[in-house]
Amino acid sequence: MSAEAPLAGLVLAGGRSRRMQRDKAALEFGGETQLARAVRLVAGYAPRTFVSVRPDQRDDPERRRFAQIVDGLADVGPAAGILAAQQSLPDHAWLVVAVDLPHLDAPTLERLIGARDRGAVATAYRSAEDGLPEPLCAIWEPASRALLAAFVAAGRSCPRKFLLTHGVRLVELATPHALANVNTPSDYAAALARAGGGGAR
Repeated sequence: MSAEAPLAGLVLAGGRSRRMQRDKAALEFGGETQLARAVRLVAGYAPRTFVSVRPDQRDDPERRRFAQIVDGLADVGPAAGILAAQQSLPDHAWLVVAVDLPHLDAPTLERLIGARDRGAVATAYRSAEDGLPEPLCAIWEPASRALLAAFVAAGRSCPRKFLLTHGVRLVELATPHALANVNTPSDYAAALARAGGGGAR
């Protein structure tokens, strides 16, 4: 039951990084890759933490350092990673985090976990930009599994749209830029500037 569901962690790193033109998981901030940093943060709250990958990414040098869950669906985006995780441990809730959140920090995760609503399908932050749910820094409860599977089977794949039509608990961000992601080279440059250079390579 969701009320007793332990928390596992999932870092979504299966994207193709087309707009960045290089692998976002391997971008560095403060001397560590985005993937390593995200795994470290999530694992602090969910000892069973995995990296979500596409089948062709399993042997990537950066990703193979970590426990993996391989997408079972193609061309579905982040929903494929969430569904694969839910299938692997159906009795767990999942702390899901995108790999491209360089300003994510421990207090932001602690606030989310502290606000967790086990009776909702998910607990998610409210976007500082548009007020909509942020599905890729959220806790997905076991009850969301069948609903998300049906949503995807019906030809829909946007996790945000899923949360908008189901019972999500929304949490206000204490630090608005904590969930600012990096999708383009200019985003990366801006994130480095905000972090003061960060020792990226």
